[in-house]
Amino acid sequence: MEYVHTVQYYETDKMGITHHSNYIRWMEEARVDFLSRIGWDYAKLEEAGIVSPVLHVACDYKQSTTFSDRVHIHVTVKEFKGVKLHLAYEMKDDNGKAVCLATSSHAFLDRTGRPVRMKQDHPELFEVLSNHAAEVQGRF
Repeated sequence: MEYVHTVQYYETDKMGITHHSNYIRWMEEARVDFLSRIGWDYAKLEEAGIVSPVLHVACDYKQSTTFSDRVHIHVTVKEFKGVKLHLAYEMKDDNGKAVCLATSSHAFLDRTGRPVRMKQDHPELFEVLSNHAAEVQGRF
C-alpha cells in the first residue's frame, strides 16, 4: 500500500535537505496508514488491548529530498509469524527514483507487556497480516 508524504519546511536542515530522522517519522505515518487501511487502526488495536512497540529500525538513504518534495512510501509486510511484524518501506520521489529503503520490526504485546497469542486471541488480525506477508512471498 502506498502513503504519500509532502516534505515540510521544518523537516529540512540549514542546507535545505530533509533531516535523516524524518524518514523514520514518515515510516510511522505510513505504518499507521497501512494498519488503518487493513481495518486495524491504532484505536482498534488499543481497544483490543494490544500495544505494538518498535523493536528495530533500519534505513538505507539513497537520495536526498527537499522542501515540498512528495515522497511515495510503499509499505509491505516482509514477515509475520504472530508475535513479531516485520515491515519494509520503499520510499520514492515523484519520478519513481528511490530515496530511502527501510525496515522496521514490531512486537504485539498485551498491556502487561506479555506477547499476544495473535492466532488464538486475534485471528482476524492474524489472518489479514498473514495474507499480506504471503502476497510478498509470492512475488519473490
